[in-house]
Amino acid sequence: MLLFTLLLLVFPLLLLINIKSVKKFFEVAYRAYEPLQKIPGPKSLPLVGAVYQFKLNSKEFFEQLDQWHEYFCRVDPKRMGMVKLWLGPFPVVSVVWPDFIKTILESNTLLKKSNNYDIVRRWIGDGLLVSSGEKWQKRRKMLTPAFHFNVLRNYHEVFTRCGAMFVERLDEKADTNREVDIFPYLKRCAMDIICETAMGTRLDSQIGGNMEYTNAVSRLSDIIWSYQRFPHLWFPPIWYASRLGFEFDRLVKLTNNFTRHVIAERRSALIDEGILTEEDHEMTEAEIKRRKPCFLDLLLLMQRANALSDEDLREEVDTFMFEGHDTTSSAMGFATWLLGQYPVEQAKVQAELDEIFGDSDRQPDEADVKRMVYLERCIKESLRLAPSVPFVGRELQHDVAMAGVDLPKNLTMVISPYGPHLAPEHWERPMEFYPDHFTTEAASARHPYAYFPFSAGPRNCIGQKFALAEEKVVLSWLFRKFRVESVEPYPGADIVPEIVLKPQTGFKMRIFRRHH
Repeated sequence: MLLFTLLLLVFPLLLLINIKSVKKFFEVAYRAYEPLQKIPGPKSLPLVGAVYQFKLNSKEFFEQLDQWHEYFCRVDPKRMGMVKLWLGPFPVVSVVWPDFIKTILESNTLLKKSNNYDIVRRWIGDGLLVSSGEKWQKRRKMLTPAFHFNVLRNYHEVFTRCGAMFVERLDEKADTNREVDIFPYLKRCAMDIICETAMGTRLDSQIGGNMEYTNAVSRLSDIIWSYQRFPHLWFPPIWYASRLGFEFDRLVKLTNNFTRHVIAERRSALIDEGILTEEDHEMTEAEIKRRKPCFLDLLLLMQRANALSDEDLREEVDTFMFEGHDTTSSAMGFATWLLGQYPVEQAKVQAELDEIFGDSDRQPDEADVKRMVYLERCIKESLRLAPSVPFVGRELQHDVAMAGVDLPKNLTMVISPYGPHLAPEHWERPMEFYPDHFTTEAASARHPYAYFPFSAGPRNCIGQKFALAEEKVVLSWLFRKFRVESVEPYPGADIVPEIVLKPQTGFKMRIFRRHH
């Protein structure tokens, strides 16, 4: 009732604030109302939609969404692989069946991210994650070489050094038989890795360095999730009256200024080293191997040829930072949690690592990482059960006919890996941790859109090879040194689908040193 009252109070003011956006929203709602009658979904009321039913607790809200999808996609007589959800007066359609997901994600004309990314844009700008149209196409083409194998291999030393520091910090907690939440350790490790590979700057958050920036990035993610979940916060008066708006603006300024400062420093360093000159210069493979440039270095060398401003550089660096730390720490946390619950599979991972390294304490090299076949299966299986990014949004750029429903232009479509990732028709043991789902034979026999933790199609994650390499290196350090036991069974903890999937209470483990 309170939310309903707030909406009624703010509605006239909203019309004055952004009449163009309101007009667009209501045009979509008007055009979508009739066709959406064919799609099942939870009961909605005028103006507030289904929001009045939303659970306030994040865990309960996640479970509620899951129950709605399970019922309306598998039980309801109208089931059709889609679920409608009215967020206030704004319609959203969630797509569940792989063939429908393929239609959207493979399309070259349905590339625009949905409006729920607008809040992210206020932080990272119009970078690769949220841009669309010609700008996105040019940036994607420009940035693809920055994730080429020859560049990624130069980040290996950073993965290795930060992974070694991660297990060194955890060693203080080993053999105490006490519960340890490893999530803060993983987040600091991932933050150190992404900061050094993206900006060439050692953050050293694992040893207490630059915690202001680290904490700001973490808090921004929390605020964005609140904004995306509650439509009443979309209205500026409520956004700022809640004080979240002011906090968000302050943290955005802090993080953006940090990146701008690093850009200026890296430019000066490259000029002093004679790498950045008046002439356009593209690094040869030998130079890349010798100099080990970070992502920002490559952008600075592309700047003149691609007519990029310093703000363009900041957008892409902040995008890399935003996408690259929370997702990998979440993925590593869930993989550790599941392996801590399945000791047989953990033993297989350790047997594989023992075969590669023996009793040696040496650092893993690229050849070692390629041999971590079973560990990679375990990471992929944990991403099936717990995809780091639980939702992907698209705004239809033209009318689309799907399952006999005419979906109108500008309608928001939400795609979650959860439905196909857990569908019994695609997986031998859908609710179990079973790494052999990812043998070559099993993977080749599956629907190509039954598994897409890094999204898919033209807008798939450009950094997925980077992420997988990082996760393999860091987790190889962990399971070479320790045996872990999960305190709570998966998925017993409070898992919440924020921007990135995570447990509210962390990844609680008991850690024991291995004795070879």
